[in-house]
Formats: sequence, C-alpha cells, structure tokens
Amino acid sequence: MNRREFISTAAVAGAGLLILPSGMRAGENAPSNKLNIALIGVWGRGLAHYDSLAAENVVALCDVNEKRFPDALKKFPNAKTYVDWRKCLDQKGLDAVVCCTADHTHAFVSNWALNRDLHVYQEKPLAISVDEARIVRANWMKKKAKLATQVGMQRHAIPNFNRVRELVRDGAIGDLTAAFAWGDRQIRRPGYPPAEGQPPEGFHYDLWLGPSPDHPYNPSYFSGGAGMNCLSWNMYWDFGAGQIGDMGSHTMDLLWNAVDATLPTSAEAKGEKFNPDVTPVECESHFDHPANDWRGPIRVSWYQGGAMPASPKPYIDLKKIGHGAMFKGTKGHLIADFDSRVLLPFGTDADLTYYKPRAKDATLPAIGHFQKQWLDACKNPSLKTACDFEYSGNMIEQLLLGLVAYRVGKKLEYNGATGKVTNCPEANEFLARKYRAGWTING
Repeated sequence: MNRREFISTAAVAGAGLLILPSGMRAGENAPSNKLNIALIGVWGRGLAHYDSLAAENVVALCDVNEKRFPDALKKFPNAKTYVDWRKCLDQKGLDAVVCCTADHTHAFVSNWALNRDLHVYQEKPLAISVDEARIVRANWMKKKAKLATQVGMQRHAIPNFNRVRELVRDGAIGDLTAAFAWGDRQIRRPGYPPAEGQPPEGFHYDLWLGPSPDHPYNPSYFSGGAGMNCLSWNMYWDFGAGQIGDMGSHTMDLLWNAVDATLPTSAEAKGEKFNPDVTPVECESHFDHPANDWRGPIRVSWYQGGAMPASPKPYIDLKKIGHGAMFKGTKGHLIADFDSRVLLPFGTDADLTYYKPRAKDATLPAIGHFQKQWLDACKNPSLKTACDFEYSGNMIEQLLLGLVAYRVGKKLEYNGATGKVTNCPEANEFLARKYRAGWTING
C-alpha cells in the first residue's frame, strides 16, 4: 500500500492505551484523555483553533500582543500567559503545541518544540528557507514514532484532493508526465516601510521580529484583520516567502498529494525584476523530479502573480481558476481547483476505454476534521497525519528552492541528500537565513 493511501486508511484505525509526553494515560474513555496544549499566537489563525482545542487542556497562551489575552482567556481561563514563546515552551507538563505565529518564526517554534518532545501543529508554511525546512524535517524524522506533526494546510481535508489523486494514480490521463499549480494573488509592496510611530502599549515588537533582522516599527505591518494580516508582511524577504508561503502552500498541496514526489534534482525560475526587499509577485518556477515506483520522471511547475501554464485547449481559460492545478499525461489532462475537477482526454483513446475507475468501496476514505486528525495522532502516534513534517517539509523545500533559483537567475542542479546546489556555489548562500544575535533555531 502506498504511503498516502496508508495515511488515509490509518486515520480511521483504533487507538490503544498510551503514555503521553506529560506522563498521563490515554485511552478513548480515560478521564485524563486530554492533551496539555500551548497555543502560541492566539489571534489571527489562532482563532481558528479555539473550537478544535476546547475539548483539550489549553494550559498556556502565548502572544506578543498582550491585548489579545483577555478574549483568549475567556475561552481558556485556566491557561498561563506568555509573551515570549521560548519561555512558553518550557512550561512543565506540556504535551503539544499549536503554533500560529508570524511565518518567520514557524521553523523556530517547531524545532524548539520537537527538541522538547512535544507534538506540533504548525500553521503553514513550515519554513521560509530551504535550510529551515531541512532542519525541522530531519529533527522530526528522528522522533516520528512518538510525535505527531501537522502543517496547517487544512484544505487537504476537502474530498476533491482524494478524487484528484485517484484519477492520476488510476491512469485517467495515462502516464503522468508533468504537473502545474498556480495562484493569481497580486499584492505589491515597494519595499520595507520606514519608521513610523511607536508600538502600542503591550505589543512586544522586538519579540515579533524574533530572529529576523531589525526593521523599524511601522503600523502598516499590522493593518490587516484576523486571518488576513499576514498579507501585510509576508511578502518581505525577512518575514515570509511571499505567495508560496501563503496560498501557494495550499495550492501546491493539491498537486503534491497526487504525484508522490520528494525533492527535486533541479530548479529554475524567472519572473519580474528582483527586489531585495520584497519577494516577487509574478514568477514561475520549474522542478525536475525522478521516477518513483508508479510513474516516470516528471516536471513540476509553480506559477504566481499572473504567470500561467499554457491551456491544453483554446476554449479553456485557466485564468478563471484563481488557485488551481493541472496534470498532464500521455492520454489527457486533469484540471482542478480545491473542490472540483475536469477530465480532458485526448487522442485516439479519448473514449476512456483504457481507464477503469476504482470501485466505491476502494476510494480513499475522508480525512475528516483536519485538526482532530492531529489531536488523535497525538494520543496515538501510530496514526498518521496527512500533512506531517516530512510531506510538508519536502513540498516547501521545493518551493523555496525555486525562490533561490529566481534570485540567482540560473538553473540549479540540486542534491537533495546534502541539501546543496552543485553547479552554482553562489546559490548556496540563499539556502539559509541570517538571524539576529541571540536567536538560534536549535534551542
């Protein structure tokens, strides 16, 4: 059974009696069958976890803005509060962490939590540099038998993800040769904003900056509403990965779930003129992936900000799909967004007689509630999660490598085993970020 099928099937398996990291006993009906959880980042995406965590013990709340605590404490009145996530992670008795901080601290929080043998739910993206993705993935791979991880690509639970995978795997488009994903968001920033005003009382701006280089405070970084404020800062190189760290993580997931790729052997990219402050709006990147046990070598492509793959037919306008994916095979194309798909066979076999759909009882089971899948795996780590740190780490490493190729303007040959570019030494400089003094990813 393929790993992705196993994940979906394992999600419905039963759980035995286990010992959680805090030492409490877990069984479906045990009185103590609750996780002690720290919610780091209580606003924005943090709000989306309130209901999911209500049945557990949320014992710690952390946010750089103290004004967010009163509302969070109404939901979780027994939790201790922190402004520094490093101190929060050292609270005794924790079992798990849900991290909803700004993107530039994601890999840090995840890696520190893993170092403390804590289960981790990390909002996307897992990392904003190639090295960060590799560090966090490698750390979890050593502990995967006992720790559950999930990256917040919650659209993965939409049933269409399974249907797209089944069509590709079952040969509806013949042998897979290429796959494309895209997002059309076009938000432009000229550069880092200048100093303006002072952080409001209770807002610890220095902790928000975290490991990133120092930039003066400007209220424009925080002008968005809950769930959308990331669009005010995630396009800056020091604070995010632009579109690939935002909707790109969701959209590439639709492709990634179907192709069973690991790491590419090459990367190339082109786009608008390089801005040293801001990640590109319009850009496209292409990656070569080796064959695996069910398909030959394929080319995976990512398009953003108006760049688009060619449509397979003049009457199909791919631009009407804001965030979508397309799969090319020897016998046709499959086009999809998050919750629908279109099959376009072509050639002498367009009658589809070569394709035998799987029986209904053989279709992949629904994931169900995405956060609950992780909570269940925390209590029984033999259960698998759909977007663990291996699956998600490989996916974001590929996309981030594309940004490196864009920066140097060359096709890169990549050794996934060592995490190094082999034909362009200057590209290796951009695989990692430079951190402020006093911050380490391995705390």
